[in-house]
This record gives sequence, structure tokens and C-alpha cells, in this order.
Amino acid sequence: MNEAIPQQELSHFDEAGQAIMVDVGDKNLSSRQAIAGGRIRMLPSTRQLVQNGQAGKGDVLAVARIAGIMAAKRTSELIPLCHPLSLSKVSIDWHWIGEDAIGCEACVRCEGRTGVEIEALNAVQIALLTVYDMCKAVDRGMVIEAVQLLEKQGGRSGHWLRADPQQVFR
Repeated sequence: MNEAIPQQELSHFDEAGQAIMVDVGDKNLSSRQAIAGGRIRMLPSTRQLVQNGQAGKGDVLAVARIAGIMAAKRTSELIPLCHPLSLSKVSIDWHWIGEDAIGCEACVRCEGRTGVEIEALNAVQIALLTVYDMCKAVDRGMVIEAVQLLEKQGGRSGHWLRADPQQVFR
């Protein structure tokens, strides 16, 4: 499925197995970017309501975009060992998938000592959850799926690209 990853120890535990926040103080500042994606499947009629702007609560994707941006900015408040970061960019883009799904893609950037993958993944999750919240009155069977990191750049490990980054938007 993914490229082979060299065996490493988990970074959020000390020698005694206690959870720790990783010390990134000695790392160099560098440009970091992460792109994550996911989708929400729904009834075709629900997708039409969203696409035509006819959902009773207003512009679903505009509200979900703001929720995703806010989620990226507040990731360290939700993930216990995540570093608070000064983000320079958060963007949320939408993709119409077939007749029954909407894809979400989040791009997050910063100049920092640690990556922004978790912020991008959190942005996608919350943006899609907001779509669910705004449409649940007409479709409780929606499914959020395929949330994954698509690409990351910067830092010690350099550039990583999912082998088939478009699979999430099919």
C-alpha cells in the first residue's frame, strides 16, 4: 500500500514508556507543508442539496471550510502531545465525486520545527464532520471515509507523496 518505512521507535514515549511531548527545540526552522484528504458519501439527493445551495442551514461548504480552518489552528488543544504551531496557511478545497460524495482537501503550511500533518488531517475530519452536522436532518446515513495524508514536505524526513493521491477523490 505505502512505501516501506524503516523501523523506528515511537517518538512520543521515553525510555520508561511514559508519554512525552517531543523536544523540538534543537531542530532547525524550515518550511513545512502537509496536504490531507477525505470524503463524505451521502444520498445523491443530499449531495444535490449541498451542490445547489439548498440546504436549510445555509451554504454547507462555506461553513465547513471555516470549521476546517479553525480545526487546523486548534489542533494542539485536541491532540494531547501536539505542539502549538503558528500556521501561515490553511486552505480547504472541495471536490464533487460521482453523484453521491464530496471530497475535502486541506493544505496547511508553517515555518517551524515540526510538521503540520496532524493539523491537515484534523482540518479534513472537522470539515467533513461539519458537512455531516449540517445535512444530518435529511441524511443520517452519511459516511466519512478515506481520510489520509496525501503529501508532506519539509523537515528532516523531506518530501513524502502518497503513491496514488487521487484515490481519495474517486
